[in-house]
Amino acid sequence: MSLIQEFKAFASRGNVIDMAVGIIIGAAFGKIVSSFVGDVIMPPIGLILGGVDFSDLAVTLKAAEGSAPAVVIAYGKFIQTIIDFLIISFAIFMGLKAINTLKKKQEEEAAAPAAPTKDQELLTEIRDLLKAQQER
Repeated sequence: MSLIQEFKAFASRGNVIDMAVGIIIGAAFGKIVSSFVGDVIMPPIGLILGGVDFSDLAVTLKAAEGSAPAVVIAYGKFIQTIIDFLIISFAIFMGLKAINTLKKKQEEEAAAPAAPTKDQELLTEIRDLLKAQQER
């Protein structure tokens, strides 16, 4: 089998396509969450903390000289990234929890024996009556 045929077989598998769709949706979801955190969550937190904007927090190691930029440790951006991560992981956790709850309910419904239908109940009653008459 040629390399092109192997690649075509690999790429046409359902799992690869599902994974690609998941990655694309995940990237879009990450942008939404980053915007939510940066534009909705962080401004009130910064206001509560006295107008602090986390993304601007930094320690200057060496001031800018001429055309050379300043050397800084931007720990505020790191804090922002950690908050983004926590919110994204919590959202994923809640989504997985909801999916697992739905799966558990479906499994319980499938495992529970189905209640007899009206026809089956009537046939059971008729059978029991016939047995009772034969025993007399």
